[in-house]
Amino acid sequence: MALQCGIVGLPNVGKSTLFNCLSNAKAQSANFPFCTIEPNVGVITVPDERLNRLAELVHPERIVPTTVEIVDIAGLVKGASKGEGLGNKFLANIRETDAIIHVLRCFDDDNITHVDGSVNPVRDKEVIDTELQLRDLETIESRISRVAKQAAAGDRDAKLQHEVYKRYLNVLSQGKNAREVQLETKDEQRIAHELFLLTNKPVLYVCNVDDASAATGNHYVDEVRQAIADEHAQLLVLAAQTESDIAELETYEERQMFLEEIGLRESGVNRLIKAAYALLDLETFLTAGPKEVRAWTFHKGSKAPQCAGVIHTDFERGFIRAEIIKYDDYITLGSEAAVKEAGKMHIEGKDYVMQDGDIVVFRFNV
Repeated sequence: MALQCGIVGLPNVGKSTLFNCLSNAKAQSANFPFCTIEPNVGVITVPDERLNRLAELVHPERIVPTTVEIVDIAGLVKGASKGEGLGNKFLANIRETDAIIHVLRCFDDDNITHVDGSVNPVRDKEVIDTELQLRDLETIESRISRVAKQAAAGDRDAKLQHEVYKRYLNVLSQGKNAREVQLETKDEQRIAHELFLLTNKPVLYVCNVDDASAATGNHYVDEVRQAIADEHAQLLVLAAQTESDIAELETYEERQMFLEEIGLRESGVNRLIKAAYALLDLETFLTAGPKEVRAWTFHKGSKAPQCAGVIHTDFERGFIRAEIIKYDDYITLGSEAAVKEAGKMHIEGKDYVMQDGDIVVFRFNV
């Protein structure tokens, strides 16, 4: 599906360290600004315990998880919207992503230089917000001037575009993000989508803390949580350096023991990947058979034929029906045959909206 989350933040906040934990691709990590110049792209496996549970029952030849792409983007500095630092490259790279993972430094360490000389995650957030908002303002002002005459002449679509643009202009001029604009109709949503505004992308704030704060957070995290209270954004706390140490351990047992010692049930990396997947509005359906147990990605709200097309376009083109088993029913009853015998398999048609965790067999004819 090739949807991407971009990791952004000021220089030296832990973006590349975090990316290294997430991906087999290794981004350079060093104590100086602009270490990451070209964006690094990692294809990340999405953790899904359901696959292992199904495999215990089905005994397939292989297990195939689904993935999400994470992009490590060059650090941004004040003035990026005017081309300062690597601003133009940063803004071009982030425009190509579908969602933003915004890393904020929430730890003190005299050995790691902060680009502004002190640790203040709320200020850091505002620096990046401002640069993205300024670029979005340029986009909106350009669009308004382009459609103003057509709107005044009575062109219906141009008039609606002009109204939507003015709403974005009003919000951005107040130093707010475009995602705060409420869209009421599909036409308004279409117009907004065509703008590709940077601050309209869904965002997950990641508070990078020290080891001691990995389980409970700290006062910096509390400040960030208060600052984003009205944004309808998600927040996740992790210690990137701790995650790096965990990633170097060889066995699952060693990693779990390490996590227990610091008071965590699941690694921050796993939680981040799952959050990124949800941020992109993605869900998973499953297929289970002797050859493989596999996870497939689909957009939340997709109907059965669209999901069939994720496997193969012929499946969508010749779609007949979907045979659906709920994951909990499969696990409880132990096999597809037992589910059928219990009358728990559902036959669904073209209007069925797929649900996360559905185990499915698509019937088609081409």
